[in-house]
Amino acid sequence: MTVPHVPSEGPPYIFDAVRRQARLTRSVARFDQADFLHVRAAENAAESLEAILRDFPVAVDLSAHPGVFDRAVRAGDAAGRVGPVVAPLDFAQRAAPGAQALLLDPDSTDLIVSLLTLHWANDLPGALAQIRRALKPDGLFIGTLFGAGTLKELRGVLTEAELAERGGAQARVSPFADGYDGAALLQRAGFALPVSDVDRFTVRYPDLFALIRDLRAMGETNVLQGMVRPLNRRIVARAAALYAERHGQEDGRIPATFEIIHLAGWKPHESQQKPLPRGSAKTRLADALGVREMTGEEPT
Repeated sequence: MTVPHVPSEGPPYIFDAVRRQARLTRSVARFDQADFLHVRAAENAAESLEAILRDFPVAVDLSAHPGVFDRAVRAGDAAGRVGPVVAPLDFAQRAAPGAQALLLDPDSTDLIVSLLTLHWANDLPGALAQIRRALKPDGLFIGTLFGAGTLKELRGVLTEAELAERGGAQARVSPFADGYDGAALLQRAGFALPVSDVDRFTVRYPDLFALIRDLRAMGETNVLQGMVRPLNRRIVARAAALYAERHGQEDGRIPATFEIIHLAGWKPHESQQKPLPRGSAKTRLADALGVREMTGEEPT
């Protein structure tokens, strides 16, 4: 099954959904060799559930690589409060979220999880809004996606190497969301009590080629829309040399930065805590802080 083209009057068509699906299909056989980022995201998501003392009998996993989250939950303290985690969508929908209508009934799910998949959505706010509709009132969404700092070293050396060899360069690394926009994205999609956090860390590799092997095994290689001119051996060799020169460490290894944005939000419900109305405060901020309140006039 292929994912239909997004109409021109819709959201920007940044990613090629068919190409994304093909990359991910090829990665399935090797995913367990490079699943460490998904395991890290799943363990963090499972830990966040341990502090929420309520049951989630109907749980859905919208991750492109489902199963990692379920294993993390079963190994933790929340196992008895989360029902069987199912992945009801077909592979094409999980590979390219937001490309077509989310095939989940409205108000049908207690918990929806999406790990390291939503950064491929052409319409991220729209995909989040569809997830909110599928949740029951007071249902919970937990998601992770790559943030703007991800692979910043790779982006730089690939661009410089291609400019040097061809006199021009294509974008080779996806544009990722800014971690500071996470809560705003959830609010825009209609979630209540939004929470956003950023997990930024560095993974060390023997060389550029080992990094690329892991990205292919994850299904995280370039799927930007449009014609892609393949990189030749000269460009890749120059990029590898630049990577080692600019970022190499004393032991000869190279660092790769990853930034995982963690999102959590609830479908609105009347039982949820709400902010006080504007102007309802009983104590002035200056009194609470124990400071003198200044006006616009200078003292005489």
